[in-house]
Amino acid sequence: DLPKLAKITPGFVGADLANLVNEAALLAARADKNRVTMVEFEEGIERVIAGLEKQTRIIHEDEKQRVAYHECGHALVACSLPHTDPVHKISIIPRGFGSLGYTMHRPEEEKQLVMQSELENQICCLLGGIVAEEIVFGETSTGAQNDLQRATEIARRMITDFGMSRKMGRVFHGERQITLTFSGPQQFRNESSRSEETVREIDLEIKRIIDEASETVREVLTTRREVLDHMSRELVEVEVMDADHLKRILDEHTTGPQIKP
Repeated sequence: DLPKLAKITPGFVGADLANLVNEAALLAARADKNRVTMVEFEEGIERVIAGLEKQTRIIHEDEKQRVAYHECGHALVACSLPHTDPVHKISIIPRGFGSLGYTMHRPEEEKQLVMQSELENQICCLLGGIVAEEIVFGETSTGAQNDLQRATEIARRMITDFGMSRKMGRVFHGERQITLTFSGPQQFRNESSRSEETVREIDLEIKRIIDEASETVREVLTTRREVLDHMSRELVEVEVMDADHLKRILDEHTTGPQIKP
């Protein structure tokens, strides 16, 4: 199913696709199949993105429950806000070197431009996990490090590169490339003309964007707590939840937006 395969491989370059085909072929060979099917391609995508499954890694039940709430927090926020990519799969099977779970999104279409509202909602989706942990367990864990890094980087670029800050204005505050040589091979260095005061203002704006997104996420997850609990209970049982399974759960709770097909 090439259209489906294209939708769930956003940003893949030729080398990534070649790697995916190799992974899928190896999986099919190990299963004694004479052809590669979508099952192997989908597993291959997860291997390329998130790493190998670590079925032998032992996770305590309380940690497993926390990871389930964390991933369901990501997914439920994505299903509840506009301008977000649909959720393709949620998993709490450990992969790679440190990932205890992940939420995979499937873009509906290839886009060349991203609107400010889309970036703001991307930040909300990234914060869904840590806010869910805080609501349910009363404290957060170290599992949100990568989410916070990505959310902070999006907020920073909104301010410094895209002029999406009311306070900082329509000004480019990112690093500029300065040419060092004018003859022979060109050399460049990155240079910033920002003052200490401007750097401080940027940091305050990043915090404002993250704080406002956190409040939005908290409102979504508090309002839809019943759905969050239902999703998490089932995810602990099945460990991997696809879009159809997620849709069935959301359809049982008629309040709020439903998952995109």
